[in-house]
Amino acid sequence: MLTSLFPNTHTRYTSLPILGSFLDDFCSWLEVHGYPPSAVSRRMEAAPFLEKCLQQQQISSLSDCSEERLRACLPRQKRWTPQIAYSLGRSLASYLQERGALKPTPPTASERLIGVYREHLHRVRGFAVSTVGRHAVVAGDFLHFLKYDDKADRLRNLHVRDLDDFTIQASSRVGRITMQKVIAIMRSFLRFLAAFGEIPVGLDRGMESPRHHRGERLARAPPWQDILLLLRGIDRSSIKGSRDYAMLLLIATYGLRRSEVSSLKIDDVHWRARVIRVPRPKVGAPLAVPLTDEVATALVEYLRQRVVENRGAEPVPARSCAARPDPANCRL
Repeated sequence: MLTSLFPNTHTRYTSLPILGSFLDDFCSWLEVHGYPPSAVSRRMEAAPFLEKCLQQQQISSLSDCSEERLRACLPRQKRWTPQIAYSLGRSLASYLQERGALKPTPPTASERLIGVYREHLHRVRGFAVSTVGRHAVVAGDFLHFLKYDDKADRLRNLHVRDLDDFTIQASSRVGRITMQKVIAIMRSFLRFLAAFGEIPVGLDRGMESPRHHRGERLARAPPWQDILLLLRGIDRSSIKGSRDYAMLLLIATYGLRRSEVSSLKIDDVHWRARVIRVPRPKVGAPLAVPLTDEVATALVEYLRQRVVENRGAEPVPARSCAARPDPANCRL
């Protein structure tokens, strides 16, 4: 894939001493994980910069590098290229970890405890993978705040003032609505620790959730006329415009989440039955919604432009598919 992205300059990337041997397979891995060609090419363009960062940290081979050390040397500057290099580094760390190419490191005390907590949330409480991930992040931040890896008995000496200090620190980064979720997750984690005898019982009752007053936030949904104005203002002559229009129309018509729209695949649309089966990662079961004429036309128009782009042909006028949403009935 690297050759197809950079037919004339691909050797610039494959010749990199540290990253070069991984990049071609890494491009294919990114494609399989849903990255569009533009995102893959931007990450590849940042590979020489990331290579320089690794050399500055005296890393000569990724096989001798642990995931922790690799993530620690990623750039975090504000400029465009280092930001892309950081995104490349994070994706590369996930790829290498999945391939087993990084040097294994023994888990820390925090990682072991979070692993047990993840298993508890998944098996006992039946949480979705995304929810388990959010709980693990907050619990990990709390253990890092306590310096649990350096002080094994830190949890047994936990006091309410420690919880207050963590709450103050966390609230400096997020708003009150998000902080309510953080407090709820912390209460769950504290009850888990108390059930296993790691902390005194009842500390979860000492965490107070911030108050939220009715009407202080913006309206949950704008008026329908405003939504129509937004949809009409999208330039649908380009493939990005037709994609944005289809995504926003799905959200406005069915009230779908962002994750549900982004996980939709062509096989989820049953054209002749006029039904869309929406994957719901949070719930774990698909949701069947009727395929309206407007949504069918928007989807077919986007698919038509994608096919035209892949063929490298000039776009052709599309006729309305409202009456027959089957893409076989629409001219590509």
